[in-house]
Amino acid sequence: MTHKLIKKFSLFLLFVGLISPVYADPAQKTLIINDSKLSVEIADTPSSQQLGLMHRETLDPNHGMLFVFEEPQKLCFWMKNTLIPLSIAYIDQNFKIIDILDMQPLDETPICAKQDAQYALEVNQGWFKLNNIKIGDLIGISK
Repeated sequence: MTHKLIKKFSLFLLFVGLISPVYADPAQKTLIINDSKLSVEIADTPSSQQLGLMHRETLDPNHGMLFVFEEPQKLCFWMKNTLIPLSIAYIDQNFKIIDILDMQPLDETPICAKQDAQYALEVNQGWFKLNNIKIGDLIGISK
């Protein structure tokens, strides 16, 4: 019983430690997934989330966009006006990857997470595979 309580409390502290830097400086952060570093723009307002990566012709290697929502929810993304092929990782409130999907340029078909997610991470298509990042991996934020 005590072990479960300690584990839950540790996860809570991990979550608080990871999420607080996201809200401190919304411009840009460095994520660490396994041994890979990824520079991300933070989309944490309705307008920045709506614009996303639309109208861009390129996305630098090891760069992406992290969409931050206030609470876990059913998330769906599409590629309207998005010119580059992307991969998206849906992430839960504990910063664990729960889904990784590919998205094609200009495709308006909704690409939805299989379960509630609090974050979505868009990167160049194939980045997760290239870096051996899989469902279940945890994401950290560099200070």
